[in-house]
Amino acid sequence: MRIVPAIAALLMLPACASLPAQQRPASVAVVFDAKSAEPVIVEGLADRESGRAVQANDPVRIASISKLVMALAAMKLADEGKFDPYADVSRYLGWKLRNPAFPDAPVTVAQILSHRSGLRDDAGYVIPLGESLEARLSEPGAWYAEAPPGEAPFEYANLGSPVVATVLEAASGERYDRLVDRLVFAPLGIDACLNWIGCEPETIARAVTLYRSTGDVARDDAADLPPNCTIPVAEGTACSLDGYVPGTNASIFSPQGGLRIGMLDLARLGQALVKVDERVVSARRWGQIGTSLGLVAANEEDFFCAYALGFQAIQMRPAPCADTLVGDGKAYVGHAGEAYGLRSGLWFDPVGGRGIAYFTSSVPDRTAPDEGGFAPEEVRLVRRAMEKAARAGK
Repeated sequence: MRIVPAIAALLMLPACASLPAQQRPASVAVVFDAKSAEPVIVEGLADRESGRAVQANDPVRIASISKLVMALAAMKLADEGKFDPYADVSRYLGWKLRNPAFPDAPVTVAQILSHRSGLRDDAGYVIPLGESLEARLSEPGAWYAEAPPGEAPFEYANLGSPVVATVLEAASGERYDRLVDRLVFAPLGIDACLNWIGCEPETIARAVTLYRSTGDVARDDAADLPPNCTIPVAEGTACSLDGYVPGTNASIFSPQGGLRIGMLDLARLGQALVKVDERVVSARRWGQIGTSLGLVAANEEDFFCAYALGFQAIQMRPAPCADTLVGDGKAYVGHAGEAYGLRSGLWFDPVGGRGIAYFTSSVPDRTAPDEGGFAPEEVRLVRRAMEKAARAGK
């Protein structure tokens, strides 16, 4: 869906101009390059009930940017020689994963990360503790029936993330949350966690509550935080990871969107990508990602015009695509996030080395299933942040 003139006009208005600063939706934007990261917009309330103002590094559920982190973990595990992203995932799972319509076609993590494995979300993608990932993937609604994995058209599917995370567990013997921390967060000194598992109490105390545009709580109020259960659990199953066996059902960590992280920490990850920091991404793997992005053109898509191996490229020309965010004519690489009234992004210009990590909340839900592209609210935030940083010489 292209941005219509009425929406384009709205982009010229200052965000929530009629609201006092402390009544604005929680929004944070951090502009970074290889050497520095500066919070240029920090406004609104992290918790309306207590009146707590949001701070630059307060942890927030960043939705699908979690998939980019998962991709980095996969590539690092491959560098350790424990896993091959181009191999049949059945090798690691211990059971045969196949599209029922194409029983001889193997499924690979590379296909899944690029959303070309044929997996679909029609069967649902949340598999609670106590239920079977294998059983969910046997349902017809989990697959595109018209083409085999690797040849299937691009279809953005959250269901692939539990599969990838479970494969990584099976290949390493480590629980997914601990694996991501070891391979991605700990090397950079990042404080982040999945579904609040492993975050320190003082970090959880700074959680950003997500609200709908109606003002209703959407996620991460006190009821969603420890000591309450923070993972999906099947009826009759205890909310405990004590007996969990890695490699069985990593959906419980919500690898498709359950990462909680502050924007300063997310910017730190962006800086590592700008520098191709070998601690989190090798030059070889980054080359594979860049080459794949350059070759992919999902022309049937309105927003995901270039997507491969867990990364998206936007503002690429001459691709006709509704993916303009910064509006500066430069191509950016990263990932978008959208869930529970939140819009978020981690984007950087791989040529100029400048990027932005941001979120804004209380964004209205989409009005149509085919409505694509960035929300006007996040476009306003990003452009305001980049302009503010430019004026300050950052």
